[in-house]
Amino acid sequence: MNKPVRIHESWKQHLASEFDQPYFMELRRFVRDEYASRIVYPPPAQIFRAFDECPFDETKVVILGQDPYHGAGQAMGLCFAVGSNVPAPPSLQNIFKEIESDLGHDVSHDPDLSRWARQGVLLLNATLTVRENAAGSHQGKGWERFTDAAVRALSREREGVVFMLWGNYARQKGESIDRTKHLVLESSHPSPLSARGFFGCKHFSKANAYLAARGKTPIEW
Repeated sequence: MNKPVRIHESWKQHLASEFDQPYFMELRRFVRDEYASRIVYPPPAQIFRAFDECPFDETKVVILGQDPYHGAGQAMGLCFAVGSNVPAPPSLQNIFKEIESDLGHDVSHDPDLSRWARQGVLLLNATLTVRENAAGSHQGKGWERFTDAAVRALSREREGVVFMLWGNYARQKGESIDRTKHLVLESSHPSPLSARGFFGCKHFSKANAYLAARGKTPIEW
């Protein structure tokens, strides 16, 4: 992060004030030093991929994750997603199961979820980097403040966005969302430890019905 932040211009405009804050300067230094001295994921060019692939004004749905995957070759800048040549992690497998159960038909199981991002699904982790094999290692360094600002900007400046909050961490992160202007869907996390409360949430059909009622194109999950 010693180069200018590579992030879609629409997001730059809405988050410009964050980049000049002291916390973000400290975060840049920390992340730069981590990449220089340790193995860190995702690759630097993909840190802001969620923002690059889903412009601010085109965001229809927000899915909040917590940490990037910390195994080799997994994290690629979109929460819950991995590359097409990587086996889908258990949480993502459960997401696909719920989509098919909810919609009543087969969907692509390609774990690279760029196809969602291109349709307006912001796949945002709370923390955008992580040290290899060290879950949570970059938490509390400033990323959460930055991604909170992104959620607040959407809540404040947009209308009719669907926010999917899975698990207690995501629910807490979504407390600032204006529920009079947006649809907030909450459930357990899709991880195998809590998926019993995730299955049957029908978030994907509910999101599409909400979007369609507002004249927006539903998501092809």
